[in-house]
Amino acid sequence: MTDLNPAAAHHLPFFITPPGATDVLLVIMAVVLIGAVLAIGVFFFWLHSLPERMVHNKIQFDIVAVLALLSLFTHQHAFWVAALLIALIDFPSFSIPEFSGSLGRIANSLEAIAANPAEAAPPSRSPEKAEAAPPSRSPEKKARITTSKSLAHSAEALPNNAQTDQLESASANGGPEKQGGKHA
Repeated sequence: MTDLNPAAAHHLPFFITPPGATDVLLVIMAVVLIGAVLAIGVFFFWLHSLPERMVHNKIQFDIVAVLALLSLFTHQHAFWVAALLIALIDFPSFSIPEFSGSLGRIANSLEAIAANPAEAAPPSRSPEKAEAAPPSRSPEKKARITTSKSLAHSAEALPNNAQTDQLESASANGGPEKQGGKHA
């Protein structure tokens, strides 16, 4: 051991190293500093990619990714905030439309047309065909058409189970005349 300077305290703290020895506190602080810089960098990039991980569809992902890159390279935080807001909004998917309601209405219309093909035919332009009287319908066919028309008018206000119940009761009773004579 070396002799202490007479002006030095008799008891020195543990972090004061003797001359020529390795400063252990300096090594520990260097490792902590490098680890902290790496951890802060990883957290920054993780936080910066947050909007890209929150998106709901591909088009939205492309817009958010461009805004996030603009924010990263220009250091304008408004781009990142805009990307985050766009990622939080769940835009509807226009690529897969919902056809169930439309297809049901189209199917009902086609059934009504199939029940009476004479009404579905376009009007003719020739004078001979315009003067011809339409063929007469049987009462059974008229009842079926009237039932389908009345059900088509009330179909929008009824839930699906009520529609099927009404259709089943109309077909079981033989048409609207036997149900009480209600016509639309």
